[in-house]
Amino acid sequence: MDLGLSAFVVAAVMLFIVVTFFKGVRVVPQGYEYTVEHFGRYTHTMSPGLHFLIPYMQSIGRKVNMMEQVFEVPSQDVITKDNAVVKVDGVVFFQVLDAAKAAYEVSSLDQAMIALVQTNIRTVIGSMDLDESLSQRETINAKLLGVVDHATSPWGVKVNRIEIKDIQPPRDLVDAMARQMKAERDKRASILEAEGARQSEILRAEGEKQGAILEAEGKREAAYREAEARERLAEAEAKATELVSNAIAQGDVQAINYFIAQKYVEAFKELAKAPNQKFVLMPMEASGMIGSIAGIAELAKDALGRQQAAAPSGGARPPRIPGG
Repeated sequence: MDLGLSAFVVAAVMLFIVVTFFKGVRVVPQGYEYTVEHFGRYTHTMSPGLHFLIPYMQSIGRKVNMMEQVFEVPSQDVITKDNAVVKVDGVVFFQVLDAAKAAYEVSSLDQAMIALVQTNIRTVIGSMDLDESLSQRETINAKLLGVVDHATSPWGVKVNRIEIKDIQPPRDLVDAMARQMKAERDKRASILEAEGARQSEILRAEGEKQGAILEAEGKREAAYREAEARERLAEAEAKATELVSNAIAQGDVQAINYFIAQKYVEAFKELAKAPNQKFVLMPMEASGMIGSIAGIAELAKDALGRQQAAAPSGGARPPRIPGG
């Protein structure tokens, strides 16, 4: 009986020793810190590694995650400065820097941070118009980060980033914005179309201007050429008149037939060109026209003979060829 009691006592003592050993030995994993309490009062913080506690006097208070953490901010309705109601949600990245403050300065750190972020989201977006809140998301993130990080500093928490995930206006506002965007695009399209038409008119006008300039230059060149031709023709006629006058003055009466035949031929040519003439009646004086033409031939023959005789005689006047 005494032997059995002794064995029980020994077993109980051994169990007490083992339990005491395990209560006094603590291993803190990487990325965590444990707070130590002495009869319920915080004394110090254990970093990752092996630690020994005084059994039954010291105990583990809080196990604090020291790694960067993330939590989502639930969606909430926010009224903007221009009284538009939008749904806003976000995400927060933070890290605990002081385990003791995070454990004992605030109760339920996650819930406290969610409430703080939601309140500041309503404050920041409530001070902005709808268009500003939709287009200046980076500004909203920066304002929220500054305010929330400052507010959580006494809790031993460092807020690294706050990102607004989505801002959802009401359906009627979305439809109105879509119509406004469509109107703006139609306006830009009309402006571009009008600008294109304007440029087209300008280019066409420039082309017509260049064409008119080229046409005027062509007409000017043609007029110049025509005037030059008329001048040369007048010079030729004057020369011919001078030659004929000289021939008449020298006693060659057939030279006058040149003018008569020329006018007669021109009149007959105009008569033949008339579109309403079907028949041409030769006048009785046709034999006179033929005689005039013969006179022209005789005059030409006389002039040719004079030129041939002037060559060997050194400029002496050749004898006149008799005729008509």
